[in-house]
Amino acid sequence: MSSNSDDIQASGFDTLPPMLNRTDYESWSQRIRLYYRGKENGLKILQSIDQGPFEFGTTRDALGTTPEGGVLLGQERPHTYEDLSDTEKKRYDADVRATNIVLQGLPKDIYKLINHNIEAKAIWDNVKMLLAGSELTKEYRES
Repeated sequence: MSSNSDDIQASGFDTLPPMLNRTDYESWSQRIRLYYRGKENGLKILQSIDQGPFEFGTTRDALGTTPEGGVLLGQERPHTYEDLSDTEKKRYDADVRATNIVLQGLPKDIYKLINHNIEAKAIWDNVKMLLAGSELTKEYRES
């Protein structure tokens, strides 16, 4: 007989990311990185944490051609999502997913300290700064 958790997994239900335990940042860091890798575009999600968000950059629209066969370009403008290639859209979407996953893995009190950040790398770096060298983590390692 199958359990409810077996039924949920069989139906494709997405499990929650690992929850941060304040006394074991290193273990959480490794587990959540493995969790990311198991997701669609997992490597791009990890890029968001390690390298920061995708930069949209700028573009110039082609306005026409010159009599000599050159291209007339308009003023420089910021890229929009629609301007992006499929690969760039996947990277941008991975940034959003990375932020959501890391926030879901944080206890409420830590989330409240860093919820003003919207980039996965900034959130990750702040959590690391808060907990990686904390006294709780050091005491846990010594015991």
